[in-house]
Amino acid sequence: MTQAAKSSARPLSPHLQIYRLPLAAWLSISHRATGIGLTAGTLLLTWWLAAAAYGPDAYGVFSDFISSPFGLLILFGFSFALFFHLCNGIRHLLWDAGKNFSIEATKRSNAFVIAGTVVLTAIAWLIAYL
Repeated sequence: MTQAAKSSARPLSPHLQIYRLPLAAWLSISHRATGIGLTAGTLLLTWWLAAAAYGPDAYGVFSDFISSPFGLLILFGFSFALFFHLCNGIRHLLWDAGKNFSIEATKRSNAFVIAGTVVLTAIAWLIAYL
């Protein structure tokens, strides 16, 4: 068989323009990204604690920043990432235990992760502003 005949009979390797990642793969990738975001978000927590320790002037600067629209957006993103990472982490723990590997169970857990993230984020923000 010639080289041209060999290569035409073999399937092409799928790439992102052809292959569509399943939702579980996107959630897994997002789990890693939110972990990085939460790590970066600890800098905000550190700033808050340091500002509280340095006194009212430093805390006032922090408070002005965090109550600005950009600061609230960062807080919203941080809380969303926290709850997403929590919900998806629980799913990963179940997978580590060898449970919910069927396609139906994975689709169901995808929905639980997304719904849980939205509901927990909404509850946290409603409690904060009521």
